[in-house]
Amino acid sequence: MDIHQKYEKLKHYLTTLESVAVAFSSGVDSTFLLKTAHDVLGRNAIAVTARSCSFPVRELNEAVAFCEREKITHVICDSEELDIEGFSHNPKNRCYLCKTELFTKIGAIAKERGLSNVAEGSNMDDNGDYRPGLIAVKELGVKSPLRCAGLFKSEIRELSKELGLPTWDKQSFACLSSRFPYGEEISAEKLIMVDQAEQYLLDMGLRQFRVRHHGDVARIETDENGFAKFADRGIREDAYKRFKEIGFTYVSLDILGYRMGSMNETIAI
Repeated sequence: MDIHQKYEKLKHYLTTLESVAVAFSSGVDSTFLLKTAHDVLGRNAIAVTARSCSFPVRELNEAVAFCEREKITHVICDSEELDIEGFSHNPKNRCYLCKTELFTKIGAIAKERGLSNVAEGSNMDDNGDYRPGLIAVKELGVKSPLRCAGLFKSEIRELSKELGLPTWDKQSFACLSSRFPYGEEISAEKLIMVDQAEQYLLDMGLRQFRVRHHGDVARIETDENGFAKFADRGIREDAYKRFKEIGFTYVSLDILGYRMGSMNETIAI
């Protein structure tokens, strides 16, 4: 099945849902899903974005701007993960705790507005990694249209480009809580440190990267373009100075580079 057949399958599946509240983060996947749902269902598709310490303000602003531009009803709810019992201890099922809270809230919003379903944007690439959040998706009956259509990330990017979506080449993003090793305490202060460090790298021109928080050490994962930038001693010194201002004592560059879910390398799945 080619990507356009998958796209038609996605649209047909969304039609069968009749109405849906889409969990919208302004990322590549959820933007494509929301746009397609709105194209198919019109006013019967809305966006719901959760505001929290682990969600950068820039991402929230992009979500708001997209919905305004596309004339999509957009609900912003507060879903502070740090208030969830046990979440700040960063257990291995952290994502499960978060997604259970998030989708329960979105489900309530959907019910309030007379919408039949809640949908989220995981794709086929998410099937191969440790994803406890998908257990919550299954338990709560949340729909995963992109996986149902068999779409992979690269295909979603290609279709997004065809649709003229600004996110087609946007860097992959995951919530800031994923930057901490399991078992390390997560706090609002630490999340702010990571957010500021990643904003600095964005402003520096890096596109694909993560700043992993290891106590007083910031471990930067990046792609070949990022490695090329850090070959410049002046850039390294400026980055070190800024990271020190943010609160890190040491700054390291991971020689393996960016890889999705690198914190999962420490656990047995």
